[in-house]
Amino acid sequence: MPDAALGLRERKKLKTRAALQTEAMRLFLKKGFAQTTIDEIAGAAEVSPSTFFNYFSSKEDLILQDDLDPLIIAAFNAQPPELGPIAALRAAMNSTFSAITLEEMAMVQQRTALVQRDPDVRAAMLSQFAGMVEQVAEVLAPRAGRAATDFAVRNLAGAVIGVLMSSVLAVASDPEADLSTLADAAMAHLEAGLPLGN
Repeated sequence: MPDAALGLRERKKLKTRAALQTEAMRLFLKKGFAQTTIDEIAGAAEVSPSTFFNYFSSKEDLILQDDLDPLIIAAFNAQPPELGPIAALRAAMNSTFSAITLEEMAMVQQRTALVQRDPDVRAAMLSQFAGMVEQVAEVLAPRAGRAATDFAVRNLAGAVIGVLMSSVLAVASDPEADLSTLADAAMAHLEAGLPLGN
């Protein structure tokens, strides 16, 4: 949504949230995730620690909460009904990544760098795996015509998270790689049934 369509209060909230994430990433990359405190992040963003908790429940949320997720979900729901869940998700991710700003892509790249450099960040990401599978299952289920608790839907959601994590780790080990290109390749591989070839 363009800033012009938002009221002053909403714009201020978005600015504060962005400042918290930006300063957190800067401090995480400089000092390390475990060594950076919430008080330091709040101070750097010029807000109180209690204000921090109005936006994020923990340091982990600064990395794991992605502002692109609602955009991808909206794009997914807008895909033609004849597209299957994986094809629709792949198209939604491509359209979202192609429209994000350089600043948003820089934030994605910083998160990716943290996953590579900091074992605490990797542990936090992996500890959220079950929750991520449930969230993706909730998104995929209506298009599949099944319940989010259906084993096959959860299995597919787990596969989606798995291939996307794999692309993040691949980019983390090769800074020259492009995350959106690798994520699309990962989804294409999943859509093809994960063949290994000869």
